[in-house]
Amino acid sequence: MRTPAQIAGHPIHPMLVPIPIGLWIFSLVCDFLAMGSSAPAAWATTSFYAMVGGIIGALAAALPGLVDLLSLRHTPIRPTALKHMGLNLTIVALYVVNVWIRRDQAAAAPGGTALLLSLVAIAMLLVSGWLGGKMVYEAGVAVHTEGLGAAAVRERSAPDRSGAWSSMPAASARQHAMASDPKRPARDPLDRPSAGPSGENPRE
Repeated sequence: MRTPAQIAGHPIHPMLVPIPIGLWIFSLVCDFLAMGSSAPAAWATTSFYAMVGGIIGALAAALPGLVDLLSLRHTPIRPTALKHMGLNLTIVALYVVNVWIRRDQAAAAPGGTALLLSLVAIAMLLVSGWLGGKMVYEAGVAVHTEGLGAAAVRERSAPDRSGAWSSMPAASARQHAMASDPKRPARDPLDRPSAGPSGENPRE
């Protein structure tokens, strides 16, 4: 199922979503390191800016995602896509609130509310990722199926490096070799061996 937001046949949304996911997970890791450090400023500051970068990356991924969503009208997977979008928007909103809470204390270890927001957002991110995987691997969203049949035929008919027709059964490979030999005379499959000098069939 092709989606319209793509570059050279590659869908854009799946290329961008790892950016916010990675940054937000890294931000949570930095939070824990800041809480366990005697000098939390470096880890807390890194967490804050990773969170901001995740928001920017999520907004960049949201635009092609919205374009793809609009192309899924009247499809059975549309309800799942709407849930996926709703979760993602909620996650972005949670991180915007989180950044707002931390804005004056970006170099300090996160407080309980800020840490709780990050944990809830990551949990929702797991559910959103599961829905996204369901759309791709079960419904084939953004998967280009055109031409797969022809490619499969070419793969089955192509010889391997040893020159053998590896994907064919042995009998079919022999028949193919016999048919492609120009020096071998054609033979009727119903032909039987001729009788010997004594008039007896040599196979009898």
